[in-house]
Amino acid sequence: MIIWLASYPKSGNTFLRAFLSTYFFSSDGKFSFDILDYINQYPQSYFFQNLGIDINNKKEVAKNHLEAQKLINKTKAFKFLKTHSSFIKVDGNSFTDLNQTLGVIYIVRDPRDVVLSFAKHNNESLDTTSEKIKNNNILDANISNKIPVYMGSWSYNYNSWKEFKRVNRYFLIKYEDLILNKEKNFKKILTFIKNLTNGSFDINDKKIKKVIDEIEFDKMKNLEKKFGFKEAKKNKDGSLINFFNKGKIEQWKNNLDKKISKSIEVSCEKEMIELGYL
Repeated sequence: MIIWLASYPKSGNTFLRAFLSTYFFSSDGKFSFDILDYINQYPQSYFFQNLGIDINNKKEVAKNHLEAQKLINKTKAFKFLKTHSSFIKVDGNSFTDLNQTLGVIYIVRDPRDVVLSFAKHNNESLDTTSEKIKNNNILDANISNKIPVYMGSWSYNYNSWKEFKRVNRYFLIKYEDLILNKEKNFKKILTFIKNLTNGSFDINDKKIKKVIDEIEFDKMKNLEKKFGFKEAKKNKDGSLINFFNKGKIEQWKNNLDKKISKSIEVSCEKEMIELGYL
């Protein structure tokens, strides 16, 4: 069954994905961008094309998320899927359910840092990106051959996945905590996965340390410079925007306009207080 790696964009999901893909799928503990392919991003077109669905018929796509996931879950082994979707119903059709989901690891990041990273990623203004964060937003909503991703607002995305907390299939990790104490928090994540899967793998401290060293941010940034990264976006002139930017915490304190910062704090106040960001 599926274990979701869920988050709002630019919240550290790729970092989490890098750790888990290297820990579980690398025979020698070495990281490469190719190994990320063991953890696919959902939704993507081929999940629905495998069902014979016209991917440009958005209503049919929305109706068939569960069918697509049933196909994914045909193999008995647990598998990870990365998503930026909220846990939402579209026209009464659920994004996922308890029958298709083994568990959820939700990674959250201070939205004031998210706005800086997301604006850079999309090559758009901070004002435009802050509006996305504060309001319901759909990625790839009107792009041909792309599956819409119903992100919602930063707050909605975060709150929606708490549904799995009720059944003890939910693990929340703050990006900031992950950066400040990688070894401790990656081990907590592995323990959560082990409990979900009834102990089908070993938690190895030495391996955890090795993988953490392999996915150190500057190393991944240098790999992108050397080989490129297929998830990086392009500027209008065709040049690539670096996917790996800074990977730091509390950048907003020195780099974000106070007016934008305040507007995010007002919009996301309840959740930011809950998470200790305010």
